[in-house]
Amino acid sequence: MNCMIRPENREDRAVIHALTEAAFREAPHSSHTEQFIVDALRSRGELSLSLVAEKDGQVVGHVALSPVTISDGSTGWFGLGPISVLPGWQGQGVGAALMHAALDALREQGAQGCVLLGEPAYYGRFGFRAEPGLVLPGVPPEYFQALCLRPPMAQGEVQYSPAFEATVG
Repeated sequence: MNCMIRPENREDRAVIHALTEAAFREAPHSSHTEQFIVDALRSRGELSLSLVAEKDGQVVGHVALSPVTISDGSTGWFGLGPISVLPGWQGQGVGAALMHAALDALREQGAQGCVLLGEPAYYGRFGFRAEPGLVLPGVPPEYFQALCLRPPMAQGEVQYSPAFEATVG
């Protein structure tokens, strides 16, 4: 998939909201609030990185990164997600392109690491894996994964922004 990855701009915000809602509409694991989470992260000033994938002038994907807190006091860790691709573009490499761009950006800014909640078989391709010493309460451990970009690996309980509790815009 040859698409352009770029930072979001103000004009993208409504499109990001709509594509995020569409991407998760049929997902059985979804709370169907992902679009509100992105909006809440942005309004709280916690959207550390927001990238869009554009193909032929159309925004077809989006990824959000936000800071997380870890109980051991580790800093420089980020949560990746939501990551969204329009249904008609899924399975064509858009998500992978967004993942690579997001991780490259984290490396460039000197981040310590990144965590996410997702399918191990998919995210393992990018180096993510379940880390026994890093937990997100209430989540099956195999689905909560981490990628350490600069050792040492953090240890403890991870807390996402309160924006992840958003249920409406």
